[in-house]
Amino acid sequence: MVIVVMGVSGSGKTAVGEALAARLGWAFEDADDFHPAANVDKMRRGVPLTDQDRTPWIRSLARAVQEWSAEGRDVVLACSALRDGGGIRFVYLKGGCEEIDRRLRARVGHFMPESLLKSQFDTLEEPDSSEALVVGIGPPVAAIVDSIVAGLHLESDAPCEKP
Repeated sequence: MVIVVMGVSGSGKTAVGEALAARLGWAFEDADDFHPAANVDKMRRGVPLTDQDRTPWIRSLARAVQEWSAEGRDVVLACSALRDGGGIRFVYLKGGCEEIDRRLRARVGHFMPESLLKSQFDTLEEPDSSEALVVGIGPPVAAIVDSIVAGLHLESDAPCEKP
């Protein structure tokens, strides 16, 4: 199974995804690692990606998801945008612009500047509860992981790692 933890930049996809993967004993992948260098450079300069920019990225992610599914791998993927497909469950990390803006301004070392947050919210097509498990980003990471495990009816004997 592939679980896609989605949301705009700064919503906690990586932290929640890593903790969820650790709790379940699954692999973790970050969709940011699949961006072509030109996309990363563009975002570093504060330029929002276009659909044309996203196309090769989404295709490489789709190939990876197909490979993981074909191999029977269990993977948690942190990803800002991806459409549904067979064997994929979506978890949407929902947060308000002000809260996420505070998080982005506090983080260091990431290529995504806070100046692009508005464009992400403008582009975001929020899934409803029929399309994704919607989880608020306010609680601590461990509590969010608990909500995901319960909401997707997943079980694991591994304790949730505290960040």
